[in-house]
Amino acid sequence: MRRWIKVTVAAAAVLGVGGYIAQPYAKDWVLTGQACDGALPRDVTGQLVPDGAHLTEERSQQIDGLGSYGCDLRFEGDGDAVGHIVLDAYTRRDDQDAEFMTLFPEGGQSTVEALPDGLPGFVDEYRGMHFLVPCPDLGKDADGRQRKLLTRVSLQRRVDAGVPGAAYRMAVSLTNAASDRLGCGAKPLSPPKKDVPLADPEKSSEEARGVPLAEAKDTACGWAAGAGLPEPATWRALGSANENSPVASCVLLTGDPDSEDGSRMYFRAWYGDWSRRLTKEYDDRVPVSATARCDGEAATFAPAFSDDIPGVDKGDEQRIFKLFAEDQVRRHGCSDLRLPF
Repeated sequence: MRRWIKVTVAAAAVLGVGGYIAQPYAKDWVLTGQACDGALPRDVTGQLVPDGAHLTEERSQQIDGLGSYGCDLRFEGDGDAVGHIVLDAYTRRDDQDAEFMTLFPEGGQSTVEALPDGLPGFVDEYRGMHFLVPCPDLGKDADGRQRKLLTRVSLQRRVDAGVPGAAYRMAVSLTNAASDRLGCGAKPLSPPKKDVPLADPEKSSEEARGVPLAEAKDTACGWAAGAGLPEPATWRALGSANENSPVASCVLLTGDPDSEDGSRMYFRAWYGDWSRRLTKEYDDRVPVSATARCDGEAATFAPAFSDDIPGVDKGDEQRIFKLFAEDQVRRHGCSDLRLPF
């Protein structure tokens, strides 16, 4: 627990109300209780704010007509470097689609990582945590689709996101609070059972060596062991998915991951009608894509291959991509898989 929380508890016992409010540590205590309308866990906030930093401001805004809610807690420390804990939450499809389109430009080939313990979301390349949950109390939209809540929890600048478990506990608490404030009625989420550090998709992708294909059984690359890759013992797999995440990925690679040598195969899956809009807008950048129906909405699958993979021709690329798409359809209970070849 951070020092300012401990000191504030002691200050509360010995100071009058006037003196209590005037102390820096007391201000931290008050702002934490007020921020995000009381949804920030004090102990977790204390873990995320670096030692020597003090809270300076909290803001929140709810627009019922737009189904949106947001809040921001700021702090300053050495050198006046400002840190932020930020929540943005949306229940309108247009806002959610806009968010997804920002996150997944260039045909959707963005580096993300599924949340741990089956939580319904992912971590983006800037370590923002995104959750997508159904809203039973909001009914269906004009197209007959179950309305949902999309939240983004960002730990910006000097937030100490490396404390195991703290970032996910913060994000889960804020998502549950946003569901309550916006009348979503989502089943409350629980943080991961184990205290794991916040994922860093950028470091866990190309810089990682992955695992041999034979050890990727329980990942989104489990299908690749039987894909008939040339020299299968030389390939490694980086899979990221869970059954509740709106995105999944499998990267297969050979050679040194810290250089441009070797070969790469990228396979992505996106779940929800927003994915159909993405591939339509960037069709020239997604030369091959497949579609399916999952939970009453579209799902889209697309690959990307490095140039001139030894032993892999165009027909092999299509065959391997088909295996990935079929595996995703099985995992998510989808139907009506349509391939472009």
